[in-house]
Amino acid sequence: MSKTNLDYILSPQAVRERCAQIYTLAKEGGTHFKLHENKISECANYVLDVIYENYPNLEIPFHSRWGHFQVGKKQNPQIDRLKTLNHSLNHLSPLDKAKAKWDLVIPSVLLDAGAGMAWKYFDKQYSETYSKSEGLALASLEMYYAGLFANASALSSINEECIEKYFQVSAQNPLLAVSGRVTLMQNLAQVLKKCDSIFKTQRVSDIIDDLLQKNGTTISATQVLRAVLDNLGDIWPGRLSMDGVNLGDVWEYTPTTNAENFLVPFHKLSQWLTYSLLEPLMEANISITDVEKLTGLAEYRNGGLFLDFGVIELKDSNLLNMQHVASSQLIIEWRALTVCLLDSLAKIIQDKLQKPEQEFPLAKILEGGTWWAGRKIAQSKRKDGAPPLQLQSDGTVF
Repeated sequence: MSKTNLDYILSPQAVRERCAQIYTLAKEGGTHFKLHENKISECANYVLDVIYENYPNLEIPFHSRWGHFQVGKKQNPQIDRLKTLNHSLNHLSPLDKAKAKWDLVIPSVLLDAGAGMAWKYFDKQYSETYSKSEGLALASLEMYYAGLFANASALSSINEECIEKYFQVSAQNPLLAVSGRVTLMQNLAQVLKKCDSIFKTQRVSDIIDDLLQKNGTTISATQVLRAVLDNLGDIWPGRLSMDGVNLGDVWEYTPTTNAENFLVPFHKLSQWLTYSLLEPLMEANISITDVEKLTGLAEYRNGGLFLDFGVIELKDSNLLNMQHVASSQLIIEWRALTVCLLDSLAKIIQDKLQKPEQEFPLAKILEGGTWWAGRKIAQSKRKDGAPPLQLQSDGTVF
């Protein structure tokens, strides 16, 4: 493969274009799914209702990890963990404060794969119990304050016993993919130690210095994504590679038609991580452009929204009762359709609100609406709020 092809497969453009190929196949009847495009507008109205419920003034942050740290604040205004975090960092310069936040949010996002429906986290400070992404966020925040994300040496000390301690794992409180999470932290530590041209102090936030050196104080969101993919790609276990580069969340798709195989990139965690990295940079007076060029996130809340709402439908409903791995054709199709449908839905919502995508990018629609709408409709349909498709998680994709 040429460098050009590698550059392409690591771009948001490739995510959109390759997913669009699968969307076209679905319209032609060549996937596991039927498309009901007539329901997209109704689904957009459902999401818009959720947006107004969450953010009546439409002042919505980007979809990122930061909101999870504030879980419980709506019910109890006394809760403001980000205020506490900012207070602990007040002695730092704006740039060093951004670096400290990157040191927190990068491992936190990497630890965020599906916890399972049985796992819970008890927040001792406020005597509240949380599950799913919010619980995982608070457990990772505790690890950060304990110094476990400080640098390569600290990250390399994270083992299963450590994860089980901070995530409160027990026989009665099982967490999915403990070993997968440990592997990611160990791999991250190795990357920081190995690449001393970027990670001069063996902190994940050293990437900021490289970004500033290459781009100055105006940085494209796509440049941040590429920095994440280039510098952290080697953390992903057992994935496809091209020109010696680990591609991460990229999968080989074999169409059910006679068409040739092709690679389908999603870069879900890397794009969510990118969304989470932008806010600290902006707080440090670094201008961020092109946020709208990033794509929607191909994960089970957004994908579950479209499946539960009936925008897409499995041709064989028996597949709902089986577990599926990330590399399966079914899951690749589900994720690809999700990316395309998120773009369609975002356009409808932007038009309804009469807001251009630069002002109201998909990153805000994900945070304000689709992710929460996916959770809301799942809870209305299934007592445990589980996604409509059963996913076999290794702790590195969903």
